[in-house]
Amino acid sequence: MKKLIFIFLFAVLTAAASFAQNYTVQEVSGRVEKSLGSGNWDAVKAGDILRADTIIRTGIGAYITVKAGEQILRVDSSKTGKIAELSGGGSVIQIQGRVSETDTSAVSRTQHRVNTASNRASSAAEEIEIDED
Repeated sequence: MKKLIFIFLFAVLTAAASFAQNYTVQEVSGRVEKSLGSGNWDAVKAGDILRADTIIRTGIGAYITVKAGEQILRVDSSKTGKIAELSGGGSVIQIQGRVSETDTSAVSRTQHRVNTASNRASSAAEEIEIDED
């Protein structure tokens, strides 16, 4: 029960924080616009600061990458809505990162025998005497 309450409070605090923060535009690809109200739209460019309630729209094949606090978030193409909602919901968000080194050599793999459930069951069966009638 305590975990459930903690998770609920964490979710509420996270949501409240996301609406209170600003988003700094890191990268824009394609046609991305912000609403000026009354049906007017203005192009979004790198370096712009967007409030959480700013309504944006991304064109087909376009995306926008924004920084909110320490997180870098991405809103993919063909989306329209408040930046806080678009950058906080499921598949429209991707945390950006780079792999600095990949090691696929045999040395980095597990070299010893790894027990599986069937292996352990077989080992246990060897230890127990089984009467065959």
